[in-house]
Amino acid sequence: MTAEPADASTDQELSYVYAIVPEDTALKHIADELEGIDDRAVRWVSEGAVAALVSSVPADAFGEQGLKKQMEDLSRLESIARAHHTVVGSAFAVGTVLPMRLATVYLDDARVRALLRQRRSEFEGLLDRLHQHVELGVKVYVEPPRTESADAAPRTATAGTGRAYLQQRRAQRRSGQDLHRRAAAVAEEAVHEAAGLAAARVVHRPQQGDLASAPGTNITNEAYLVPASHAARFREVLDALVRDSPGVRIEVTGPWAPYSFAGLLEHGGDASR
Repeated sequence: MTAEPADASTDQELSYVYAIVPEDTALKHIADELEGIDDRAVRWVSEGAVAALVSSVPADAFGEQGLKKQMEDLSRLESIARAHHTVVGSAFAVGTVLPMRLATVYLDDARVRALLRQRRSEFEGLLDRLHQHVELGVKVYVEPPRTESADAAPRTATAGTGRAYLQQRRAQRRSGQDLHRRAAAVAEEAVHEAAGLAAARVVHRPQQGDLASAPGTNITNEAYLVPASHAARFREVLDALVRDSPGVRIEVTGPWAPYSFAGLLEHGGDASR
């Protein structure tokens, strides 16, 4: 997103915002050592008790039209995302961060300070909520069937009757339906168990097609805001849910900086439980 479209015909530079952070000596020190997009130096822009991690980017590339062109170039988009996440991750290793969405751009540092000033109370509240919390991802999968079962059906059809083949196919279908029901039950139980350990929950769309990075069918994809002190317990509890559920897999990822909870900014500081 471009926070404030700029005139791409000018030679001016814009202020790219990576994250909002509390005024903190350790964070300020790490900011001085970071490089952002295109190896540009990261700087500290503060207003009262909150600050932003910012670097300069060219207006022709990060104005409305230039940014659209960059987002359509997958290689360039990957480079921008990697730099963005490196800055956020480095700050997260030191202190509390509220990550901004990819390609959040303002006309200049004065506009960034105005943002911090206008929303200071909101930012302070969110940073206080995120303090000593991490994001953990939870995905539930139905495991892919064994490849030999698919090959067995045609052999049965030729060796026996058509009725036997249809019976076998119906049995396979019932087995698949049972497996999906079992996975849905695990997913529901995961939500219940996680609620006792997490401060907030965000539901994402299940990953399918090119977005699917793991085998099997992803049926739920969620993020939880968890106290850092509860992260190991959270993982242990959710991993235990599939010990007696063959064909169902649960994947807990993280800890991450709370990217999913940057959406709290757009939802009045709240997230679904």
